[in-house]
Amino acid sequence: MDKKIVILLIIPIIAFIGFGWITGLSDEKVNSDEIVFHITLAEPGLYTNGVYTDKFLIESGTYFFRFVPNGSSPEILSIKLIGQNFEMRENFKLIGIPHESETTKYFTWEYNGNEKIVIDSSEEISIHIDPNGNVNGSVSVDLIKIEA
Repeated sequence: MDKKIVILLIIPIIAFIGFGWITGLSDEKVNSDEIVFHITLAEPGLYTNGVYTDKFLIESGTYFFRFVPNGSSPEILSIKLIGQNFEMRENFKLIGIPHESETTKYFTWEYNGNEKIVIDSSEEISIHIDPNGNVNGSVSVDLIKIEA
C-alpha cells in the first residue's frame, strides 16, 4: 500500500519535470533570433538598374543570411553589405537537392555561400542584392541576429 502512494506521488513530479523540459519552461533565457532585415524579391519593380538596394541600422553581433528560394530563383544571388566599418560581398549559388519518393522525384532549393557575418560596431548598413539579370525569379532574403 505504501509503495502505491509513493508511486502515485512520484508520477506527477516526473510528469511535471518532463513537461517543463519538453516545453522549455525554466529560469534560463530562451534564445530567440531577431530578423534585422527582410525582403521578398518577387517582381522587377523592386530593382533599380537590376539591383535591389536598401539601408538599415545594425548593432554589433553575429548574423546569418536565411533564404527562401525556389526553382525560379536567381541562379546566382550577389549580396553586398557596406557600412562605415564593414564590407562584405558574397555570390550565393542556387543548388537543387533532389529527393525521391516511391512515385515521384522533386527538388528543394538552397543557396550555397558564406551565410555568417560578424559586425563589430553599430552602424548604418547599405545592402545591395543583385540577381544577375533574373529580376523575375522570386526569393526571400533575411538577415538574422544570433542571440548569445
